[in-house]
This record gives sequence, structure tokens and C-alpha cells, in this order.
Amino acid sequence: MSNCLFDALWDGRQAGNGQLFVHNTADNEVASVVDDKTFFSLTARIATVFTNASVSPGDRVAVQIPKSIEALAVYIACLRVGAVFLPLNTAYTEAELAYFIGDATPQLLIMDPAKQDIGERLIPAERLLTLDDSGGGSLGAAASTANEMSGAVSREASDLAAILYTSGTTGRSKGAMLTHGNLLSNSQALLEYWQFTADDVLLHALPIFHTHGLFVASNIMLLSGGRIIFQAGFSVDALLDAMPAATSLMGVPTFYTRLLADSRFTEQAAKHMRLFISGSAPLLAETHRDFEERTGKKILERYGMTETNMNTSNPYEGERRAGTVGFALPGVDVRLVDPDTQQTVAVGEVGMLQVRGPNVFAGYWQMPEKTREELLEDGFFITGDLATIDAQGYITIVGRSKDLIISGGYNIYPKELELLVDDIPGVLESAVIGVPDADFGESVLAVVIRDGSQAADALTQESVIGSLSTKLARFKQPRAVHFADELPRNTMGKVQKNKLREQLS
Repeated sequence: MSNCLFDALWDGRQAGNGQLFVHNTADNEVASVVDDKTFFSLTARIATVFTNASVSPGDRVAVQIPKSIEALAVYIACLRVGAVFLPLNTAYTEAELAYFIGDATPQLLIMDPAKQDIGERLIPAERLLTLDDSGGGSLGAAASTANEMSGAVSREASDLAAILYTSGTTGRSKGAMLTHGNLLSNSQALLEYWQFTADDVLLHALPIFHTHGLFVASNIMLLSGGRIIFQAGFSVDALLDAMPAATSLMGVPTFYTRLLADSRFTEQAAKHMRLFISGSAPLLAETHRDFEERTGKKILERYGMTETNMNTSNPYEGERRAGTVGFALPGVDVRLVDPDTQQTVAVGEVGMLQVRGPNVFAGYWQMPEKTREELLEDGFFITGDLATIDAQGYITIVGRSKDLIISGGYNIYPKELELLVDDIPGVLESAVIGVPDADFGESVLAVVIRDGSQAADALTQESVIGSLSTKLARFKQPRAVHFADELPRNTMGKVQKNKLREQLS
């Protein structure tokens, strides 16, 4: 009996030196080493807790917990028992969580003890556990006395390993179903393409409720046998302190713009590093060039999505071309088609990017019609991104037909915000767009049309943003509000957001 992804991660650790984590996430000071034996013992005890809580293969386990070594152990424990891991952004509000819990119907919900009251309103108390950033809470207590589960429940490559929710253009979030085979194939491809080995030490400052920090960074290091400097979150001070002991960093563009803004980040500070990887948001060509001038090293930019994990990457060896996302990864097929005719476009022309490969998800949870719309019969997935491919094969993302905003590595869909803004007294209508931001890649701007009422007279940028504070995670909230007399529209009445971006960027 085998467990497709768990067995591969376990085998990968046998190639290492036994030291998995070399960082204390609580205060970001290098203070301790957590070895493989200790970590996998913890996953085995958490797996027993799950079994005792009647978690069966295929059941969902939803988590909204702070980043910690124990939190990563929860993910591995889910793999061991054959459960479907459902990580939720720690910034999500109760209203947002209510939708995810109602849609995914998890057998178990794990929350930060500080949010236990929210959890109790979302799910029966007997199906709620808690875990804090130091391993405390009811799950930690139960795991401390539990027996270790032996081995893992048998799973096939086609079995679900995780569901990650991605916002929908209609305002309804979609649960992307990722299989053991999706996650394993992609991690193995990246491991080889980026040349990770047991000698690598990864600076891990990303969240682990997101594809980048969880399935790319963590899975690769588990497979490689390397070590992880596991930090609670992004901090320039913590990165600079730990960098001499590291060989690689995976980050979003914000990491690199803020490092460049610090005079302590010099060529000397980066000399031990063999690889800087950027993703989850567009990296400005200017940032790419400034980084090389400062450090003598080129950032490696790649491109992925929640539904597919990674699709393309600039080469490890060869030219890392600023402004592009490189080539299709081994095993991944890409094509560009005209959105209207569905015919393949010529080299250099803009087309809709479609991808196919073992990394492409199994569909959207309980949304067969949406799955059929975006996952074609021939296996290609419609990304919604517009791109070009040059004669050398370098892919450049030039726009997003779905109006997706990527800010600081997080996906934000305007429709979700517009529905809430339009409900504010005094608002006639709104349009939400992304505008360039050197720090976050893009920032959210809400364009608001007042309805002429008394309530409209009282509307301010602060009141609009304030009215959304309890309804949306902070990263989704507009950073600015622009009041206008009307929205630009085409002859069919559709709001021309491209014109808004041109006017307001």
C-alpha cells in the first residue's frame, strides 16, 4: 500500500542530514533545530488525533491557523490519513469563512485559539480544534498524548490531496481540487529544474495557506532533503540576519523591493545565495535590473496559478529575461489562442494562454459547469491570462482577461469587491481595478459613482474603505478610492476597465 505524495516526501527526507527546520518561528531568531524524526513523529500523532475525530479518506480538514512548524505538520498529517487539506488565509473574516465552510463541509475545522468563538459559530464544537503559533491549543494537547500512526492510508495519484479556494469573477469563490499527482509531479519538476539538493537551505518567509509557500517551497524542500529556515512572516531584518546561512529564497516581488530599499542588502549580504525566485505577482523589469546591479545575481521569475501550481519558469542555467516568465516547465504544454476564433496565434502575437500537464487541477469543487468552461476536453486549462511567446520560446504575460488583481502575491477578483461597494448607501455603481505598485505589484483602486442622495454627500475614501473592513480580508480592501461622475463604457454598455487603468495608473 502506498500514499502517493506522502511516500515521496518521506523518501525525500532520507537523502538529507536529518535536520529539517533550523528556525524558531515565534521570534524569528535562529535558536533550535527540528530534525526529521521529531517532525514526522508529530505528523503521526496528529494523524491519530484526526482518526479519533472520525476523519476518513476524502474528508476535508479546513485550517485557519498561524504559520508554524506544527501547522505544516497538520498538512502532512492530512496526507497520512488520506484527508483533503483545505488551508484558509489567516486574514479571512468570519463572513468569508462561513462560505468556505458551508461549501466544503469539512469534517474538521482547526482555528487559532484566539478565534475559537468564530469557529464555534461555523461548525459543531466536537468538530473544532485549535492550534496557535507555538503548538498550543486543543490539537496540540491531544497530539502530545496520542500514539503515533503507523505508515499512511493508501492513496492514488488521482485522489484529492487539497482544495484551495480562488476568488471567482462572479463573486463566488471556487475550490480548486488538487490531486496527489498534481502536487507531486509539479514539485518533482521544479526540484530538478531549479536544481535543489540536500545541500540547500531555503529561507521560508512565505505564508503556508498559499500555493507558493505550501506546495512549492515546502514540498520541494521535503523532497530534496534540504533544510528550511522557517520564519513566521516577512521581515527584512529577519531575512538579512538569516541570509548568510541560506542558499535560496522564494518570495513575492514585495520581498525584493523592500530588500533593495534597505542599504544593508548588499552584494556581500547576498553572496552565499545561489538562487532568488520570485512569483505570485508580476515582477517589474526595473526591480529585476536593480537587483542584478546591487547583488550581481539575477532573480528567477516563474508563473503559476492556484489551479495549476507552476507552469513556466525562467531557466536556472541560461538567460533569465526580465519581464518574462520563461519557458513551459518540462511536461507542461502551453498554447496561445485567439479568444474569439480559438485559433492558435502566430509567434509574437497576443493570445489567451492555455496550459496542459500533470500539474493541472481536477476541476472546481461542486462546480461541474464552471469546470467544463475552463478545463477543456483535450486537457488544456484556460488561464484567463493574455500572453505572447517570442521566437526563442520566452513567455510574457501582458494582461488578464478576467480582471484578476494580484497584490503582494494574493489573488483579488474585482467583482467580489464591487458587489460590496455597490451596497454602500450613496453609491450608484463602482468599478475596481488594479494599478501598478512597485511594492505589491498591483494595488486595489475602487472607482465610485455617487447616486446623488444625502448619503452620497457624506461618502469619503475613508468611509468607503471603513465599510468594507469587517467584510473583506485586509489584502482585498481598496488602498484608495477615486470618485468619478461616470464610468467609461463601450457600445455594449460594458465598463472599459482598460481605460480606467490608463487614466488612473
